[in-house]
Amino acid sequence: MARSLGLAAYLAVARRQPPRLTEIDCPRPKGVVIWVHSTDPTRARTLAKLGSRLAGLRGNAHVLLTTPNDVPFTQTVPTGVIWQPCPSESPADIAVFLAHWRPEIMIWLGSTIRPGLIDAVRTRGVPSIMLEVHRPKLDQKRRRWGPEPIRGTLSRFNTIFAQDKATAVRLRKILGDRADVKVSGTLMEEAPALPVIESDLDELRRCLAGRPVWLAARLQPKELDTVLSAYRAVLRLSFRMLLVVVPDNASDAQAMRKAINEDGWRVADWDNGDFPQENTQVLFSETPEELGLWYRIAPISFVGSSLISGAGGRDPLEPAALGSAILYGPSVRRYLGSYTRLANVGAARIVKDADSLTAALMFLAAPDQVAAMAHAGWQVVSDSAAVSDMVIEHAQMLMDAQEELI
Repeated sequence: MARSLGLAAYLAVARRQPPRLTEIDCPRPKGVVIWVHSTDPTRARTLAKLGSRLAGLRGNAHVLLTTPNDVPFTQTVPTGVIWQPCPSESPADIAVFLAHWRPEIMIWLGSTIRPGLIDAVRTRGVPSIMLEVHRPKLDQKRRRWGPEPIRGTLSRFNTIFAQDKATAVRLRKILGDRADVKVSGTLMEEAPALPVIESDLDELRRCLAGRPVWLAARLQPKELDTVLSAYRAVLRLSFRMLLVVVPDNASDAQAMRKAINEDGWRVADWDNGDFPQENTQVLFSETPEELGLWYRIAPISFVGSSLISGAGGRDPLEPAALGSAILYGPSVRRYLGSYTRLANVGAARIVKDADSLTAALMFLAAPDQVAAMAHAGWQVVSDSAAVSDMVIEHAQMLMDAQEELI
């Protein structure tokens, strides 16, 4: 496909940029490299998870994640994902980057485009997908090069996934009816269902025999007093309720177990083989490794590491995927997008202290309220999986077609 006049003019100016990238210290892994780029660093983890899912389906595949080179990147990424800053628009930098990584596909998230880089990807025959384009804009607009290069750059993608029908219509007007534009919705972070030992699940359900249960998961030591104070207040209304406590770090387990016992609670220690008795008040589980069991057992989960500043919150999609209504504190910056989506549909409720946690637990004493929150959370997880499934299926098709040409 010939370049547009606008794109050609842009590339002519980009050639004047001095190179800054002479070599790449990070070695390229053997096998397939799936390159994902997020123009918004806060969405990088979401995109990296999609890349990891795709890599798992390809075999001997690895994920390369890039974010803008002029924005600090502080997010944690899934295990095995390689992070690198995106190269500049200098043709020399782009050539070094692509020659080193040799990606089999590029998946681009966001409306901010890099015409030189995107054009070079297409020129090398690497299939590319763009996600969540809304109002496309240039990464840098120091001055105009003449005709706008946006249309020409968008046409270099094999496929563009629009967030809604209105955006898709606008893109088809820009690119023409032949453009491969699909409506997908918003890409959201996924949470595969955590595993469980079915025999433990069955035995616990028989043991509990319909007792109300709530979970305080991934708890920091400084959050324990708040949780126990709220629990003490709720027991006046629901004296059979059982609290399951799971620390965020196994290293804190001994001190937290001791604090619970010294506070006078009747405790069953799961890691010592204890099952809750009728008079058990707290079931203590030492590590987060069995959260797949506890999220299935507890209709209500307070997701900890969220009441104190600095911990950053923990993934709320894990309990949502397993049908648990979610309570959480205000310090969830690491997963703010996920909590916001869940809160907006009524699947999660914020609490700030023992009093508000007590009020939330009392509100959720009504089974219909718990069921409504749990269903809303499950719907969010299902919707996010549907978008990922669509993108991954199409990426697989492009990669398979590319392999047939080689």
